[in-house]
Amino acid sequence: MKKLLLYFFLSFWATNFVAAQTDFYKQLADSALTLTKQRVKYDPAYVRIAYPNGDVASDRGVCTDVIIRAYRKMKIDLQKEVHEDMKAHFSQYPKKWGATKTDTNIDHRRVPNLMTFFSRHGETKPISDKVGNYLPGDIVCWNLTDKITHIGIVVDRKSSDGKRYMIVHNIGAGQVLEDCLFRFKIIGHYRYKK
Repeated sequence: MKKLLLYFFLSFWATNFVAAQTDFYKQLADSALTLTKQRVKYDPAYVRIAYPNGDVASDRGVCTDVIIRAYRKMKIDLQKEVHEDMKAHFSQYPKKWGATKTDTNIDHRRVPNLMTFFSRHGETKPISDKVGNYLPGDIVCWNLTDKITHIGIVVDRKSSDGKRYMIVHNIGAGQVLEDCLFRFKIIGHYRYKK
């Protein structure tokens, strides 16, 4: 009888855990979709912002700001999370910008830093050309050129042919929804929930 009760308890817990995880990522994807209703000019300027919960002006932003804002709607402050992890593990983060210490104004707004953070604290998912591997709430990173990286979030909207989930990102035209999953070379694929 105890084994039967334990089995039912574990089955119930597992079912509810999976549902809660799915709900979080669906809500995250929905949060990203709401950002497409906000008019934003692509602006990569370095800006001093508040800490924690700092943001550039709401009508400005880059690709990383899409991710930061979507997570902020889920009550997760990536500015704070990245800063605290970088401060404790600075040597684990890229040194592309010649930084010798953390900077709460910009660290979380750099794709390689977000990739490092997600790989350290989230789930690193396979990089593949299989559309079924990319689900709403997934974070995808691309290499546009040797020196330019990009990031976006998979949402629950399908491409016009119905084969792929679409991406919310900002690659220069503001926070938009596009069918661009395989447009560039994928270099990172993550799921993150605090």
